[in-house]
Amino acid sequence: MAKQRGRRSQAAAYRERTADGEQENSHFDQTADAQDAIDDESADTKSKDFPTVFYGLVDSEEIEYFKQAESNLNTNAFESDEERAGFIRSILEEARGKELKLVTNQICSKLMERLVLFASGRQLKHIFHQFSNHFAALAHHKYSSHVLETLLVRSAAYIEKELASDYQVEEEEDDNIEDQAIASTTMEGMFIKMLGEFSSHWYAMMLHQYASHVMRLVILILAAKELPSSTMANSTLRSKKSKVARKMIEIKDNEDFNRAFQTPPSFKEELKNVIMEISSKLDTETARSLAIHKVASPVLQLIIKVEGIFDRERAVWHLLFMPEKEGKNPKEEAFVEYLLSDSVGSHFLEALIKNDGARMKYIERLYKLYMKDRVLKLAKRSTTGVYIIQALLLKLKAGEVEYILDQIIPEMSKLISIADNQNIDLGKSIIEASVSRFNYGKDELVKQFFAKFAPNYNAEEPDDTTTELFENVLQLTGSTLGNTRDDWPTAEERRRALFLEKLMEYDYSFVVCSWYNCMAMSSEKFMQMCFHGVFCHVIESALIVQPASVGESKADNISRKKFLNIFMGHIADLACNAYGSHIVDKLWTFTVLLPMYKDRIGSELMADSHKVKESTYGKLVWRNWSMELFVRKKFDWKSLVKTQQQEYYGENEENNEIEKKKTPIQLKMEEIFKKKQKEEQNQQNFKRPNEDYNNSYNKRNKVRGRNR
Repeated sequence: MAKQRGRRSQAAAYRERTADGEQENSHFDQTADAQDAIDDESADTKSKDFPTVFYGLVDSEEIEYFKQAESNLNTNAFESDEERAGFIRSILEEARGKELKLVTNQICSKLMERLVLFASGRQLKHIFHQFSNHFAALAHHKYSSHVLETLLVRSAAYIEKELASDYQVEEEEDDNIEDQAIASTTMEGMFIKMLGEFSSHWYAMMLHQYASHVMRLVILILAAKELPSSTMANSTLRSKKSKVARKMIEIKDNEDFNRAFQTPPSFKEELKNVIMEISSKLDTETARSLAIHKVASPVLQLIIKVEGIFDRERAVWHLLFMPEKEGKNPKEEAFVEYLLSDSVGSHFLEALIKNDGARMKYIERLYKLYMKDRVLKLAKRSTTGVYIIQALLLKLKAGEVEYILDQIIPEMSKLISIADNQNIDLGKSIIEASVSRFNYGKDELVKQFFAKFAPNYNAEEPDDTTTELFENVLQLTGSTLGNTRDDWPTAEERRRALFLEKLMEYDYSFVVCSWYNCMAMSSEKFMQMCFHGVFCHVIESALIVQPASVGESKADNISRKKFLNIFMGHIADLACNAYGSHIVDKLWTFTVLLPMYKDRIGSELMADSHKVKESTYGKLVWRNWSMELFVRKKFDWKSLVKTQQQEYYGENEENNEIEKKKTPIQLKMEEIFKKKQKEEQNQQNFKRPNEDYNNSYNKRNKVRGRNR
């Protein structure tokens, strides 16, 4: 039997899940069939409408010349901006008439993109003019599409300058790169003319691997939205794979990226025309198929995000989903189920929930009809449905967030798995949702995390603690810890470390547990953690003292002293290390109220002062610990220690009294006083029948207490 591939295999996986109690729907296969039809149409569009563009070959001598020019721009070894501007002018003169074949050449397209990044406004217009009548073909080309994207971003910035009339000064400075006819044309007009070239190709561009990126950028510019960095992963414009490719060619963005630009009024009408042109070719079945298409889905997300700018009815949204007053619909239910089960579909639905395009009532309807009754089941889908739950936690109202927390928190220990790399982000999202709801369900959530990662930890007898918390969360065995090959920490190690830091930030019991995990390690392994590029941050995060408003218990104070003992004898080595030096810096705060340990650390630094002062990092530690005072003016150094203690307690500026934690007796007396005040207030508010009674009551009161 042939192995199933793609969405057919996902359909089979879906049917397996229905055996767990979820109702199978025949419309699921119809969605998969429609998706296959879209895939076929996409392939057909690329092969027929836009064949490979050929504008001529670049000969070997030209390639060498332009390659060297690109290298010079990359290194940017110019003495001044004027020298670089002159170099760019000479390159553009050499490239005159060859722009189209250069921009479609793998090597020379990088040069063209750098020229666009550094070009003046008038040079941009020249390049824009050379691309006229070829924009559609260039957008569908592997190399020229990237150049076109950069040109569009620079054009958006220049249009904003035109609106502010700043462009005139620039044109007077740069006077002979192109004829006056092009120079006098506004960039707004050139941009609108380009949109005319795209007008009959929008639907095909949605389905094209390269043109879809250009289309997304055009929509963002017309809608005056932020234009994301071309090197940032998972942005509105870039996928993770595309980001890696951009970094490999070493082209960095300039200041025009990662910001939004002011646009002329005509752009709103142009945006409407673009969206109307696309939606006119869509019906419900086609729109839903595009939503789960790996290329078209991000474009459709963006269309839904911006359509509210000109269409209050949100026609594209209602092609996908029923009106907010409608109840369950079998076909819509099947479509939502596919979104919750498919990798592309879950990204699509997550984006709809997170962005500001869809109205809140639309999201609430989908949640209540198709997701609320099976929150826990969706959370178990670690590659699809769980991301929808995380998005809903950020979007829904407080009551619904608490409902989701009630469903998930009791099962948290079963849902999350570090070893299988499942639902780590869900754990962080649940913590953040709990904090946003004033630590809702915190005790149970902490209990679940301990049951999962440190089941043998006993807070009453912590001395028996092993390294299970670190092993279970950080997966130290098999990690890059202790490697002598200078391996870079992996992305997974970074995710695990951030998760453990989130746990310590959430509840102090994880901090104390981490102390004892460190104490249970061998001295060598602990130092390896301190010198590790990622795990050192875990040690730093453990160097936290309870604030004075909360107060440190006697047991925690003893545990803190025990934890500090394992640093002794290693202070100088830590101070001279790039990562360990940050830990020593943080020990200054961590040793508050423990002057003896401060003195011991200072003594170790002084004993190896020659070694510490010769190290780049050691010098910083020496300064941050005020070691010159420690060596020469010990009394002044001790004054710094005393000042830190006063700052810890929170010094009262009016009477210079240090606020200390109230004793149980003080708290009890305060409670009795408040209760008495409340009783007296109630008596004063009670309406008595005559004035004589009031007067006699007041007289009785005057002979008691402070008024006696």
